[in-house]
Amino acid sequence: MTTAPLSLEHLIRPSSIIKGKPPVLFMFHGYGSNEEDLFSFAPELQEQFCVISVRAPYPMEAFGNAWYAINFDAANGKWSDDEQAKSSRDKIVVFIDEACKTYGLDTDNITLLGFSQGTILSYSVALSYPEKIKNVVALSGYINEGILVDGYQDKSHKDLKIYASHGQVDQVIPPEWAQRAPEFLSNLGIEHVYEEFPVGHGVAPQNFYSFKKWLDDKI
Repeated sequence: MTTAPLSLEHLIRPSSIIKGKPPVLFMFHGYGSNEEDLFSFAPELQEQFCVISVRAPYPMEAFGNAWYAINFDAANGKWSDDEQAKSSRDKIVVFIDEACKTYGLDTDNITLLGFSQGTILSYSVALSYPEKIKNVVALSGYINEGILVDGYQDKSHKDLKIYASHGQVDQVIPPEWAQRAPEFLSNLGIEHVYEEFPVGHGVAPQNFYSFKKWLDDKI
């Protein structure tokens, strides 16, 4: 399928469903990557999903793109631009609405799949706007409360379902950051699964098959 000129660049794999509005799975890549990265999963995912892999809005100098800047300096260590992250959160929400309207997708069956920085944004969108999102696959990321909308905790999250996983030897995002998610999600009444795998900052084959199986009854 040819992509439409929407607000964010993207790749699309059409759903096998011909009649009615198909469910959609949006992919959000990590820092310094692009829309082609996670799209490599698309041929192996459930054919009922329309899969849309999205390019982050901020080009990086050497290559790739980012959802928000991450700066490194000796004095302050690693520092993330939360304001830019909030802007990306809002850009994603707008894009989701655009894509669902343009491609005729089911707005009641939206799944987000993120990796690393893409997971941080996926959490931000889903926890801020739980009325819009049905499922989240959160790979190698964590919840940044600083980029959630004000009053998110007062919203109903009972229909949101989340699969989260992390590498036990991840040197980019410490496992303990990800390990805070289960308690956070439980406090919001969100049904969730959290798993760890003996890998670094990446997705092991057993991790892929685990979240794919989790998605089987979410279509």
